[in-house]
Amino acid sequence: MRVLVLGGSQFLGRAIAAHACAAGHDVTCAARGLAGPIATGARFVRIDRDAADGLAPLAAETFDAVVDVSRRPGQVRRAVATLKRPDVHWTFVSTISVYADNRIPGQRADTAPLREPVGAEIEHNTDAIYGAAKVSCEQVVGGDAFICRAGLIAGPEDPTGRFAYWPARLAQGGEVLAPGSPEDAVQFIDVRDLAQWIVHAAEIHLTGIYDGIGPTRTRGEFLSECASALNTSCTFTWIDRAFLEAHDVRRWAGPRSLPMWLPLPDYAGFLTRDTSPARAAGLTSRPVAATARDTLHWLLAGGGPVVGLTADEEKDVLAAWHAHQPGWGRNVTS
Repeated sequence: MRVLVLGGSQFLGRAIAAHACAAGHDVTCAARGLAGPIATGARFVRIDRDAADGLAPLAAETFDAVVDVSRRPGQVRRAVATLKRPDVHWTFVSTISVYADNRIPGQRADTAPLREPVGAEIEHNTDAIYGAAKVSCEQVVGGDAFICRAGLIAGPEDPTGRFAYWPARLAQGGEVLAPGSPEDAVQFIDVRDLAQWIVHAAEIHLTGIYDGIGPTRTRGEFLSECASALNTSCTFTWIDRAFLEAHDVRRWAGPRSLPMWLPLPDYAGFLTRDTSPARAAGLTSRPVAATARDTLHWLLAGGGPVVGLTADEEKDVLAAWHAHQPGWGRNVTS
């Protein structure tokens, strides 16, 4: 199978290309070539997707499958116009940020309401319109494609540093600031599992809309399994939303954040999606322990960033918690 990955030089795109090459497919990665090296065994074609004729180097070629991970509606429109054909299997990697309602747990891709798409004149994407722009991209791609709405993607080579915060922090042991409650939900997918499924979808010509994310587990289970996998001793001090927000601990990702934490009940549905249709269609998830160990090994070998609370910031919040509400923290030793 001749596979074209639009991108292929960073994280998920590179993982897709690597898995497709390992499976014996003829893989072409088309990108500007600025984000990083492409997978070993793939062919590189330099393009500029923001230019009107930026896909010209590919126009005369034929492919059996195309995978697009773009977040920019203009890029997706030009790719569809130039490369999409009835006999070409098309995969568009979207996001669970397309959903309009993040409060209701257990929603499914085929019934959950979507955000309003951005206007047809929008070429690019920003964090403020990320979900709405991806809705627009999905509409351009059409219903005859495989649309994979990815959740939080974890594992080696993650450029965001979100998941990586937890293996890095837990490896140090000691008292760990844990957000919310041990019963709160966590949901993510290892990049290698998502890549394998995307290649599998092309091989079997799977179409339709699916949520590409792993099973829901509790935050307590997640942290304990990670700590156990890393052979470290941790004591978890669980601190509620009100106290965290009062001390400027931020949500989800970025500086001074606790990654993978979202306040409840506002986001009770964001990390509890019903992904049984994806599992029935071949998506599998490796154990949390494997993702945690491999991510830490990658970090120790000189991998990418770790984003979240610094050690001093965590100590300050823990000290304030114990001073202000002694005995209120729920400690669980792994």
